[in-house]
Amino acid sequence: METSQRDGAQLREENAELKRQLASLQSAHAVPSTIWRPSPVTIWSIVLGLAALFVIGFLAGYIPLTKRNALLKTEAAETRDARPRVETMLVSRSGQATELQLPGSIQAITEAPILARANGYILKRTVDIGDRVRAGQTMAEIEAPELDQQVVEAKATLQLSQATLEQAQANYEQGKSSLQLAQTTAQRWSSLATRGVVSKQENDQFQTQYQSQLSSVRSLEKAINAQKSGIAVSEANLARLQRMQEYLVVKAPFDGIVTQRNVDVGALVNAGNTVLYRVAQMDMLRIYVNVPQANASFIHQGQRARLSVPNLPGREFTGTVVRTSNSLDPSSRTMLVEVQISNTRGELLPGMYARVNLNSNRTDAPILVPSDVLIVRPDGTQVAVLGPDNVVHLRPIEIGRDYGDKLEIVKGVSEGDRLIPNPGDNAREGLKVNPER
Repeated sequence: METSQRDGAQLREENAELKRQLASLQSAHAVPSTIWRPSPVTIWSIVLGLAALFVIGFLAGYIPLTKRNALLKTEAAETRDARPRVETMLVSRSGQATELQLPGSIQAITEAPILARANGYILKRTVDIGDRVRAGQTMAEIEAPELDQQVVEAKATLQLSQATLEQAQANYEQGKSSLQLAQTTAQRWSSLATRGVVSKQENDQFQTQYQSQLSSVRSLEKAINAQKSGIAVSEANLARLQRMQEYLVVKAPFDGIVTQRNVDVGALVNAGNTVLYRVAQMDMLRIYVNVPQANASFIHQGQRARLSVPNLPGREFTGTVVRTSNSLDPSSRTMLVEVQISNTRGELLPGMYARVNLNSNRTDAPILVPSDVLIVRPDGTQVAVLGPDNVVHLRPIEIGRDYGDKLEIVKGVSEGDRLIPNPGDNAREGLKVNPER
C-alpha cells in the first residue's frame, strides 16, 4: 500500500516537472497576441490607386492605338483612291535613213587550188607560201618517166600508122591500074560477044573479073580511109600526151599570192588528187552578208557599203554591192549579198571577220520605241498605252528589229500614241493614272 502511494507521488512530481519545463519553453517562444489588420480607409485607398493605374494605362495605350488604326485606314483609303503619277512618251517613227550592220567573212575575189595533172615526182619547187606570182610563172616541175615513155610509144605508133597508110595508098594505085585494064578488057569482050565472035561464057568471065577488080579497089579505098582515121587517133593520142608533158611544168593561172603549199621536192603526186598550191588574188576582196527579209528590198546593186574589222579599230573601208541573190533562203529568210572592196595596199586578208554597214532610205519608216516600254508576260509581249481618259490599256505588239536599247514595232501601236515607260508589274488594264506633263 505504501509502495503504491510512493509511485503515485513520484508520478505527480514528474508531471509537475514536465509542466514547469513546458511553461518555460512557452515563455521563451511567446509571440504577440495582437495581429495587425488594415483599416477600411487603407483598403479603399489601395483599390482607388489600382483603379487609377488601370485608367492611366488604358488612356496611354488604347486611345493612341485606336487613333493609329483610324489613320492607317484613312491612308489606305486615300492610297486606294489616289491615281499613281506616271511618265509618258509619244510614239514616233524612225528616220528615213537606216543603217544596217551585218557580220561577214572576207574572201579573195579569186582563189584556186593548183593540182597535179600528171603522175610523177616533184623535181623542183620555185615558190613558197606568201610569194607573189604572175600569170604563167613556173611554180614547180614534175618528173614523170612513165609519161615520157608513153610519148615515145605514141610517136612510134603514129609512124607505123603513117607507113601503113603509104602501103595502102600504093596498093590502091596498083589496084586502080588493074581495074583500068580489067575495064578495057571487059569492054572489048562485050563488043566481040555482041558481034558473035566470042562465046557468051568467055564474055561473062571477063565481066566478072572487072567487077571483082572494082570491088577490090573500093576495099583499098576504105582501107586508106581507115588508116587515115588511125593516124588521126595516133596524132590525137600523141598530142594529148605532149599536152600532159606541158603540165609537168606547173604554172600560176593568174596573178596572186601563194596561200598554201602542200608538197616538197621528191614528193609523189597523183593526177587530179594532189593539191600542190593554193593561189589567191587579193587586190580585190569580196564579202558575203545575209540581209534579213525586212531590209532585203532596200539593197540594190551599186549601193555603197562601209566595212570595219576588229584588228584595225577606227579604220573604215568603202566597198560596193556588186550583186544579190534576188531570193531569200527559206531556212533563214535572208538574202545573200556580195560586197566587193579594193585591197591594193593589202591591209585586209581573206578569212577576216568584218562588220558591214549598209545605208539605205526607207519609204515607210517603222515605229521606234525604247526597249523599257515592253511588258513581257505569259500571255505575250505588250505595251501600256495611255488613253485619252488617262486609263491604261495593255496592247499586244509585234516586234521587228531589235537594236538593243530600241525596238521597231511592226504591229500594235500607231504614231502619236502615248506609252508608259517602265510600267512595272502593277500595270493593268483599266488602271487610272495621273500622267506627268
